[in-house]
Amino acid sequence: MLCDSHGRRIEYLRLSVTDRCDLRCTYCMPAGFKGYEEPANWLTFDEIERVVGAFARLGVHKIRLTGGEPLLRRNLAELAGRLSSLPGIADLSLSSNGTQLAKHAQALRAAGITRLNVSLDTLDQARFATITGRDALDAVLHGLMAAKEEGFGPIKINMVVMAGTTDNEFDAMAAYCIEHRFVLRLIEAMPVGETGRKTAFVALGTIRERLRTCFGLVDGVVAGGGPARYLVSPDGSCQIGFITPISQHFCDTCNRVRLSVDGTLYLCLGQDDKVDLRALLRSGCSDDQLEQALLDGIGRKPLKHEFCEHPTQVVRFMSSTGG
Repeated sequence: MLCDSHGRRIEYLRLSVTDRCDLRCTYCMPAGFKGYEEPANWLTFDEIERVVGAFARLGVHKIRLTGGEPLLRRNLAELAGRLSSLPGIADLSLSSNGTQLAKHAQALRAAGITRLNVSLDTLDQARFATITGRDALDAVLHGLMAAKEEGFGPIKINMVVMAGTTDNEFDAMAAYCIEHRFVLRLIEAMPVGETGRKTAFVALGTIRERLRTCFGLVDGVVAGGGPARYLVSPDGSCQIGFITPISQHFCDTCNRVRLSVDGTLYLCLGQDDKVDLRALLRSGCSDDQLEQALLDGIGRKPLKHEFCEHPTQVVRFMSSTGG
């Protein structure tokens, strides 16, 4: 088992394969941003496979491919196939904005990806364009239908709640998810980078209780639910998760770390503790040295984020951190 100094078992790696994205969501990346990582600094597929193999040998069994938008990385299905076949990897999933999903859904499913999280903050076309900087709602909805047809499950819709923007769309989004048997997850905006700090925060407690009453929901559990606290309908047709890193943090049960496209291992989303794995890999390290670096890094994983105490502390954007 891979455990940190606070006794938490680390079994989940969120792996960014690119920091590029074809959307500009207002809470994630500034409009006109061009400060992407140079491709020469991206971890290669061989390097990624080696790092994931090391994590697997230490007990990590869940991998999520993220970005940026991961489907902008060429030949992603090839990488997924390589990772899903590694000994010890039991769960390979993908986070996406959905714009490219229709084109790649079949290949991704065949490569061993079983679960999907798709970012979708609104079903209103004009509002979608305002939030993302692009009129691409139809492409996302088409991608979701393609993924549903390919048999991914569960498919989770991640909706960031923004005051004055998306905080009146819960009923419509819940109805859409019920219709298509998707899992809805409402997420509090986090002060990650300047864009995150400019996003109007909404605490989800009151919304949770309103939806509980409106849809006749009860407390429940959803497979692979991660940090979300769920309400479900008795017949299972409605599942709504609430991710509350600000109003009710879940740091005491954190089981994950994040690897950015340039090989930086971030030990906490809300802190700057990190390990440079690219330099180690390209210096010709042995597998034992790589595993020791992971053990040493996990040993320094912070107890909790400090979003409330120090909201300006994390200057990197969410897109460069890795989902």
